[in-house]
Amino acid sequence: MYIRLFTEAVRFSWQAIINNRLRTFLSLLGVTIGIVAIISVFTIVDALEKNVRDSVESLGENVVYIQKWPWGGSGEYQWWKYFKRPKVTFKEFKQIKERCLKSNSVAFLFEGRRTVKNGNNVLEDVEISGITYEFPQILSFNMEKGRFFTQSEMNSGKNFVLIGHNVAEALFDFNPVGETIKISGINAKVIGLIKKQGESITGNSQDNAVLCSYWFAKRFINERRSNPIIMVSALEGVSNEELKNEIRGIMRTIRRVRPMEDDNFSMNEVSLIKQGLDELFSVIGMAGWIIGGFSILVGGFGIANIMFVSVKERTKIIGIQKALGAKNIFILLQFLFESIFLCILGGAFGLAIVWALATVAGKMLDFNLNLTTQNIILGLSVSAIIGVISGIIPAFSASRLDPVEAIRSN
Repeated sequence: MYIRLFTEAVRFSWQAIINNRLRTFLSLLGVTIGIVAIISVFTIVDALEKNVRDSVESLGENVVYIQKWPWGGSGEYQWWKYFKRPKVTFKEFKQIKERCLKSNSVAFLFEGRRTVKNGNNVLEDVEISGITYEFPQILSFNMEKGRFFTQSEMNSGKNFVLIGHNVAEALFDFNPVGETIKISGINAKVIGLIKKQGESITGNSQDNAVLCSYWFAKRFINERRSNPIIMVSALEGVSNEELKNEIRGIMRTIRRVRPMEDDNFSMNEVSLIKQGLDELFSVIGMAGWIIGGFSILVGGFGIANIMFVSVKERTKIIGIQKALGAKNIFILLQFLFESIFLCILGGAFGLAIVWALATVAGKMLDFNLNLTTQNIILGLSVSAIIGVISGIIPAFSASRLDPVEAIRSN
């Protein structure tokens, strides 16, 4: 009995929607716009968050970065205090490498920007990174062609380089491995092409970089004018906190920092960035709900208004149905389902628009924008909830009509 009641209510409500196509279309617009607003924001935020988190995770979960400047943190950023600190040095890197027992690998990195040439092809302001042999053990990357440096090539400062995908495309129309480029007028042989990583929102993509040995980079980059970094990865089973405590002791000893004095160096880790990202995307998500919430609220009022009009138009039909024995719950379900169907249809159209916009924008911007299953479920769920809220009062008022008065109404 209840299944038949439910089925009949669905059939009546769907028939009412089909019989009033123009009104149905116009009433959908408010919900559609609201869903587009909410889900568009969440789709963009999800794509940005994934890109940023992927970039951050590439820095390594169990890696400590020793450098002059901290990455942030709570409270005021005391730049004037950090400005006075000395930069980390290659000598300190060697001592940490020798003395740090809880480390798995220790690497050194410093960077500068220079002009790179290949014949008539010129690329300016290219990021040149001077690295040590341990670098890929900490920040892994894949080679598309060629190979990484050998230990002897690193130690001797051989003029060999690895280049990123964008650098290769700008300088060569063919396989760059084995070819020669010029960095600040100095010849360098390309021994490897780094696999394409794609655009990174953090700006640290190796597609635009040239990697070379520390000793070769010193020939055209002033280490003192760069911001060198010592990267230390922890042994398996060793926490970052344990590793940082050991590094702190070594660095304070090397720099002869007195017991009561603050550290004159920073130890950064990925967790600092992740904490800030969690707070940032939480605020953005809340803003998305507020922006879309107002839009869908207006759409909900529109649906409620249409449902009251629908009840008014079908008052005589409601009276006839009641006179023939239809129960209040049957009348209520008719109008409630009609409201829910209207909102779900509006939500579905909104999701289709978001999907189309995300597909086109993703191809134009070369950025991965996907309408996720989670956002589809969210969009349809919000639509259904708005349908219930918008339709419950009109449906209840329809179910309470007196059949005699309803039949007599004009």
